[in-house]
Amino acid sequence: MPDPIVQLASVSKWYESDPDRRVLDSLDLIVSEGERFAIVGPSGCGKSTLLNILGTLDQPSEGTVTVGGQAIADCDEKTVAALRSREIGFIFQLHHLLPQCTALENVLVPTLAHPDKPDPGEAADRARQLLERVGLGSKFDSRPAQLSGGERQRVAVVRALINRPRLLLADEPTGALDETNATKLVDLLIELNDSDDENLALVMVTHDLDLAKRLGTVRTLREGRFAD
Repeated sequence: MPDPIVQLASVSKWYESDPDRRVLDSLDLIVSEGERFAIVGPSGCGKSTLLNILGTLDQPSEGTVTVGGQAIADCDEKTVAALRSREIGFIFQLHHLLPQCTALENVLVPTLAHPDKPDPGEAADRARQLLERVGLGSKFDSRPAQLSGGERQRVAVVRALINRPRLLLADEPTGALDETNATKLVDLLIELNDSDDENLALVMVTHDLDLAKRLGTVRTLREGRFAD
């Protein structure tokens, strides 16, 4: 049985501006090693909120979140940040690359905050290998303005993988791409999930049901709970 990476137990979320509306409502979820699934649902149903809680970027109003066997509520902010850096990688709709940095430098940014301080030479070697793997072996020194939209998003994928996370969270990663590049990006994410080298779980939020189905398992979020 694969080990759980992140576990949510009876998680609810509401905001002070609208305390009567539960964005998430007593939600249970386990994400285990090597697993992959997509989360779909209408706008405003809580998909991104759920992803942020899975990634410890946000805290639930009620319930418990456990990452790598540690309950987040029992950890201080520094410990949570260290867990996040070790266990989780993020891809967003917008790539958020630093415009003044090359593709290689952008990929290496997360290593600077890693609690285990990886060897700079080894990190750079891994960054180059990953960039080559996603077809960007000739783009190490290119800045974001010199890359296409699909290439920039592939750099963002590599940046999310550089610290060897066990879980990759993708929030509308194809939203700014055309159909061809969106398909290529999902192909890449599935390939990475299937790879024994990375041992990576994948959770993707998307509005595109066709792309979601390609992950094999689709979970529909509606009124703060999974409908299926």
